[in-house]
Amino acid sequence: MIDIIKNPWPWYIAGPLIGLMVPALLILGNKSFGISSSLRDICAACLPTKIPYFQYNWKKETWNLFFVLGIFLGGFLSMLFLSPEIPIKIHPDLAHELATYGISDTSQMVPKDIWNWKSLFTLRGFIIIVLGGFMVGFGTRYAGGCTSGHSIMGLSTLQWPSLVATLCFMLGGILAANFILPFILSL
Repeated sequence: MIDIIKNPWPWYIAGPLIGLMVPALLILGNKSFGISSSLRDICAACLPTKIPYFQYNWKKETWNLFFVLGIFLGGFLSMLFLSPEIPIKIHPDLAHELATYGISDTSQMVPKDIWNWKSLFTLRGFIIIVLGGFMVGFGTRYAGGCTSGHSIMGLSTLQWPSLVATLCFMLGGILAANFILPFILSL
């Protein structure tokens, strides 16, 4: 039984389970699926200021904070107790390309050659970790939500802005993966 949860699930099982979150949240509590709004809730709760953006009844949205806490705890516990014993497999061509950029250990979900404290203080690490994190956060607020909010919740409820946002997410990801990331990794 533990092997069922310990190993990755195929897309045709994991995808529908994620998709079923939308009707479950709508039917059970008339709630929208999305993660990025929880940062606003945390800021409104912890930073009582006169900024109009944070002046709303955040207590009405505390369910979202528990949802995010559950995601965090679930990820942490699965990392501790359910990490697969088999290494991550990537295509040999990708492993060869990454090796040309100095990324040799591709057996982990996140290559340690990029994501570590030492790398943070290099130009490449600063661009990927700090500048990339800022751009994701800024883009999330600018787009009015994150990929889970727009691509899962927005598309399933047939919202035109979510279709536009999802198309832009996909285009941005394709451009970043094929043009921007190779440039940054070559620094």
